[in-house]
Amino acid sequence: MGSKLAGKVAVVTGGSTGIGLGIARQFAAEGATVFITGRRQAELDAAVAEIGADAIGVRSDIAQLADLDHLYATVRARASHIDILVANAGGGEFAPLGAITEEQFDRTFAINVKGTLFTVQKALPLLRDGASVILTSSTATVRAIPAFSVYGATKAAIRNFARHWILDLKDRHIRVNAISPGPVLTPGLQGLATTDDAWRQFEGQIVAQVPMGRLGRPDEIGRAAVFLASDDASFVNGIELFVDGGAAQI
Repeated sequence: MGSKLAGKVAVVTGGSTGIGLGIARQFAAEGATVFITGRRQAELDAAVAEIGADAIGVRSDIAQLADLDHLYATVRARASHIDILVANAGGGEFAPLGAITEEQFDRTFAINVKGTLFTVQKALPLLRDGASVILTSSTATVRAIPAFSVYGATKAAIRNFARHWILDLKDRHIRVNAISPGPVLTPGLQGLATTDDAWRQFEGQIVAQVPMGRLGRPDEIGRAAVFLASDDASFVNGIELFVDGGAAQI
C-alpha cells in the first residue's frame, strides 16, 4: 500500500464499475477513504467488498439532484469533508446524425453534463480549501467518432467546465483538472456492442487506432487520477490529461 493519499477523503461517482472502480481502487491503495456511487446496488456492494474497509458505497443516480443531496449528507455524517472529488459517472450510446432522438440527447446530457455540474456544485460546502477536483472527460473532446456526436459534445462541455471552474474556485485554491481516457476495457465499452462477434470486430477496430496496440485498463486511469489528486500535482490546474495509449495524439 502507498501513502500518497493517506488520511484523505475522496468521493468517486460511478465508482462501482469500470474506470470509476479503477480510480477508487487506486485511491484506497494510496491510503484514502473512498465514497463510491453507483445506480445498481449489487454492483455497488461488490465494488465495496473488492476495495475493502476503506470504501463506503452510496447508491446514487447523479442525474437526480435528490440523490446527490443524499450522497453528500452521507459524506457529511461519515467524514465531514472532502479532499478529492472525482466526477466520473457518465455514459453514451451510438446514434448518427439523422437518428438522434430527443430522449437520447436529454439522457446523455442529463448524466454527463447536468450530473457533473451538480456533482461538483453540491460538493462545494464539503470541499476543503486546496482540494482536488477531477472530471472524467474523453478523447472524444478532440477526436471525432462516427455516430457518437452527442457523447462527444457532452465530454467537450466537461473539459470546458475545468477551464472555467479554476477561475471560479481560485480563491479557495481548489484545483480542477480533466482526465481524458482513451479506449479502456470496461463493461460500458463492451456494452456498446450487442453480440460477442460484434464486440470482437469493434475491439479490433479500436485497438488498430491505438499506437500502443491495446486497450487501456481501469487501474491505469486510476494511477493517473492518483497523480492529479496528490501533492505531486500541486501546480497542475485546468489541464486535460490524456491517458489514451497515444490514440488522440496522432
